[in-house]
Amino acid sequence: MEKNSFAESFDSERLKEWFFRQRRPLPWRENPSPYQVWVSEVMLQQTQVSVVIPYYLKWMEEFPTVEALARAPLEKVIKL
Repeated sequence: MEKNSFAESFDSERLKEWFFRQRRPLPWRENPSPYQVWVSEVMLQQTQVSVVIPYYLKWMEEFPTVEALARAPLEKVIKL
């Protein structure tokens, strides 16, 4: 039987194998919490990964949890 569509012919296992061979180590991939993923997604919306990494690490040092972020003065959050 011939595969007619991209979805039918797509080899997801091959893609996963490629990803595990080629992936870069990123701080939000190491034991990620939903908060860490959320912060990284917001930062990465219009910024290159190489620019986000140091800023992300600084952010997580200052605001390691959503509770810490919520307690922080707005001025501190904006200036970071």
